Amino acid sequence: GCNPLAETGRSKLQNQRALLNQQILRAVRMRAGAENLLRATTNNKVREQVLLELSFVNSDLQILKEELEGLNISVEVYQNAEETFSIPLVPLGLKETKDVDFTLPLKDFILEHYSEDSSEYEDEIADLMDLRQACRTPSRDEAGTEMLISYFLQLGYVENRFFPPTRHIGVLFTWYDSFTGVPVCQQNLSLEKASVLFNIGALYTQIGTRCNRQTQAGLENAVDAFQKAAGVLSYLKETFTHTPSYDMSPAMLNVLVKMMLAQARECVFEQIGLSGIRNEFFTLVKMTQEVAKVGEVYMLVNTAMNQEPVKENIPYSWSKLAQIKSDHYKALAHYFIATILCDHELQPGDDKDQQEKALSQLYDCVPEGLMVLAVLKDKVQRKQLGKAHLHKAIVYHEEALRVCGLCKKLRNIEVLQEVLTAAHKRSLLKYAQQETEDDFLSLIQAPDILPKTEHKIEAIAPQFSKVKVKDFFHKLGPLTVFSAKQRWTAPRTIRLHHEAGELGFSLKGGSPVQVYCLDPVCSAASAGLKEGDYIVSVGGMDCKWLGVNEVLEKLKSVGKQPMELEVISCQDTAASLHSKSATYSMGMQKTYSLICLAMDEDKIDQTKKAPLKLPFLSWGTKNRQKAASTLCLPSAVAGSSQIKKKLSPFTLLNTESSLY
Repeated sequence: GCNPLAETGRSKLQNQRALLNQQILRAVRMRAGAENLLRATTNNKVREQVLLELSFVNSDLQILKEELEGLNISVEVYQNAEETFSIPLVPLGLKETKDVDFTLPLKDFILEHYSEDSSEYEDEIADLMDLRQACRTPSRDEAGTEMLISYFLQLGYVENRFFPPTRHIGVLFTWYDSFTGVPVCQQNLSLEKASVLFNIGALYTQIGTRCNRQTQAGLENAVDAFQKAAGVLSYLKETFTHTPSYDMSPAMLNVLVKMMLAQARECVFEQIGLSGIRNEFFTLVKMTQEVAKVGEVYMLVNTAMNQEPVKENIPYSWSKLAQIKSDHYKALAHYFIATILCDHELQPGDDKDQQEKALSQLYDCVPEGLMVLAVLKDKVQRKQLGKAHLHKAIVYHEEALRVCGLCKKLRNIEVLQEVLTAAHKRSLLKYAQQETEDDFLSLIQAPDILPKTEHKIEAIAPQFSKVKVKDFFHKLGPLTVFSAKQRWTAPRTIRLHHEAGELGFSLKGGSPVQVYCLDPVCSAASAGLKEGDYIVSVGGMDCKWLGVNEVLEKLKSVGKQPMELEVISCQDTAASLHSKSATYSMGMQKTYSLICLAMDEDKIDQTKKAPLKLPFLSWGTKNRQKAASTLCLPSAVAGSSQIKKKLSPFTLLNTESSLY
């Protein structure tokens, strides 16, 4: 990873984000305490004081949330360093997390579950912690994304090795919401995996905004990065269906995917016009439809951002920027078609049928009393319709400038103001060139333009298989056998004697090999060997990864000398999963609270009945033996049904895992 102490613009923003997260954490704790006191007390004087304190804390939280929004719209830091005259693109900030110490929990689990000397795995545990620490400050390039993906894949191995489905091992993961700053704490590794996936998508957006949009290669890289970001966020939405964090809720991820695809579409339009837009009839028709498509997708993004429950948590400036871009690109579409009508009169050598066909594809319907072919032939009608489009372009430009001026954060982005102002002046100049004294006598309304594109933009699914990783804990043995969901007896030592060159049993399977067809009267059986035992060591040499032929060679190489084998026996387990769940609710509150739950089993009151009204603390009803701190997202309807589907352990690339 990058140097966490490096004073770059991006690192300063992330440090400010971390500081704001801590301030929000303190304020939320204060509010949670005040709310508990308000519910507990009946003294009117105390209630008045608590209500006053709550109003202060809520206003403080709102100020902190606005400061966090300011960090999310600090787009200039992430743009390319070259001088550019383009509307800024919006990146996602990386989710912040707290340090996690895997040492004691993993060493205890290795000793207890695998019956091995945990001190031999200190280097592997240190490598895992170093990789996690590096992932907090990834470089903004392909190497950074590969590092995050390698950690995500490594977590798949770690989950299968050390996180049994029946209990927690005491590792607490804390991640901060990217938009609200609220911390989410869980002992479930799925929170870690989902947050890493979010950061992979966020890093792709930062790579996309960093690309040089003045070159063809830069724009191609930007389009690719935003499509990959959309693919990762879409994969996150489909894989982790019950996330306890606002920024990873299905509704929010759906909006973010749309925004990334819209930015990819915007870069495609810039790519088409990079070499210059020729003032030619059919070229302008094509550009009109392409830019109208950009305006349409940003309109859909703005609409999605203003829907509940996303509206309460999406940065206000993002929504307004989407509205500005929609109006700006719609205005450009009307400007292009006005240029077609005003600058390109039908000449004797022109193919009027082709021009009529091309122009008619731009409209769903033409104004009443006008025919496309008649407009092409009649100079007056061409001019009237062209001026109508220019007038509509000016209206859209003025609306974009008005919205930009009303938003404090966007008002301070100089390049945005410059681009909008230049486009507005260009339309005004074009309109002034066409103006005559009697124009007010023949005003018509410009029709809407049909968007159309020849360039397909879609999310690119993450290619995790391209990143090769090695299991840090490879020495524990093949994952199919030596995993957290399997249970065995402690290793047993079998002293083996050859009987007339025969072992008294056969071997089968891959790695590790399994005892098969054991003769019940042989010396090995008498020494305690059982049918189905796995051989993990021969003569003190580890053989978990050896096949049948290799183990037989080791057994035969000893000759007639007695030999010691270490074997284990698999035990049947009736695994029962925890029923605790932290689910996303469509009726999320406008405020947010941190829930910090004690994990002392002895202090849990088993006889306490659940209140009728859904509280801030959400617990599973079947299994309360283990506790996990989590952010509560109460349902809109009290008493909503719990998730009853049992969750299978999450493998490397499964699609059925949930946060619970």
